[in-house]
Amino acid sequence: MTRLPEGELHSGRRGVDTHEEMMVQSRPVQHVVVVGAGMVGLSCAWHLLKRGADVTVLERSTVGAGASWGNAGYLTPAFVVPLPEPALLREGLRGVFDPAAPLALDWRPSTQKAMFAAGFLRNATLRRWRRGLASLTPLNAVSLDAFDELARDGVAVKTRVCDINVGFRAGESAAGLIKELEEARRAGAVVDWRETEPRRPMSSAIETALVLNGQRYVDPGATLDALANAIRAGGAVLTEGASVRSLAFGPKGLRVDTWAGQPVLADAVVLATGAWLPELAKPLGVRPTIQAGRGYSCTVPLDEPLPAPLYLPGVRVALTPYRHGARLAGTMEITDGNSAFRSERLEAIQHAVRPLIDGADWDNVSDPWVGPRPLTPDGLPVIGATKMPGVYVAGGHGMWGLTLGPVTGRLLAEQIMTGRAAREAIPFDPQRRSWITRSPQFSDRRGISQPVPSPCPPEEGRSDVRATVHL
Repeated sequence: MTRLPEGELHSGRRGVDTHEEMMVQSRPVQHVVVVGAGMVGLSCAWHLLKRGADVTVLERSTVGAGASWGNAGYLTPAFVVPLPEPALLREGLRGVFDPAAPLALDWRPSTQKAMFAAGFLRNATLRRWRRGLASLTPLNAVSLDAFDELARDGVAVKTRVCDINVGFRAGESAAGLIKELEEARRAGAVVDWRETEPRRPMSSAIETALVLNGQRYVDPGATLDALANAIRAGGAVLTEGASVRSLAFGPKGLRVDTWAGQPVLADAVVLATGAWLPELAKPLGVRPTIQAGRGYSCTVPLDEPLPAPLYLPGVRVALTPYRHGARLAGTMEITDGNSAFRSERLEAIQHAVRPLIDGADWDNVSDPWVGPRPLTPDGLPVIGATKMPGVYVAGGHGMWGLTLGPVTGRLLAEQIMTGRAAREAIPFDPQRRSWITRSPQFSDRRGISQPVPSPCPPEEGRSDVRATVHL
């Protein structure tokens, strides 16, 4: 067995037996280990099962314990846009001095946070934002169909078709959101919205409102449980409490070592560990910095059922029908993914929403939660092969791992089982430099490199799009 040196690139030129590496490359893929049991990891496992692979899922904690379980549950392709935008960065700088700000930066020095901020700033231009949006649009276009595919295949996933209401206080303008929706439509997305009158549970403090038509939402916990159950029923092994510590090559293929238990052998490995992706993926040539952006949520009872999801961009809080009330989800805290729960962040969400909705029982708030979303400097996920033969990554989806999880699983399973990356996946190459502005490349069936076309014009400059950051 050849152990991979810690901190080095896992290539045949640096510490790996080339013969063993070539054996992994030539061996047909039969057994795949997926590391991580959030929405992205479980989706990868399901699609690999569909393509005939034997699958083992190793989860360091429990299913959905990262960013998946407690999020708002929005399935809103119209909102899936790149995060980097100058106005958002300025808001983040203000958040350094305001612990209650919707966007907050941990003031403690960190090389990772510095690299992320530098890359974020570099990508916060109109040209790069539009290019990122053009890359995301093909995934957004099929993201809801990917959920329908799960249901058709027998996964007990229940998506609820809805219109999403957006409320604005006096003095707040809908122009930024409308501009963003117009940009999404320009990039090829089907987006439909209209102005409307505010309605319950919006309070009198909400002066204007929009309705975004044709979106959906789910109960994240129920969705994860349904997918995990279907994977087990399909023959996969799903082991919770199995924290992976290293990968290695051996004569029988890849070897996945955990801190407890026997090593697991595999023909291919998928790393889908969310904000913890750098622990295993950074030495494998994954270039974009993965930074945790933690979100908080809770459940508040309402005196009347919430008829549809409600988004409040002024305070950056999303409300979703949940049980007998609403799940409140919001805030973006740029910090270490393992940092302690900060109750003041959750209290700030409640304080911001309290005057904006009627009928809430604030004395019986429950389900306090925090989860780290994996952010990248260019706002695009990482989906594809690493420099280590047979090892792939799927992550960096930011707030949209739930929406894009099933389509990500479909794309990556195709690449693993056929050896060919789909054209739509090329912009998300894990080995890309996340600040490069030239068109991404793909190889056609003749092996000739071609640029991926972009509907974006070539103008540069700071963005006039105010990112809404739907949390």
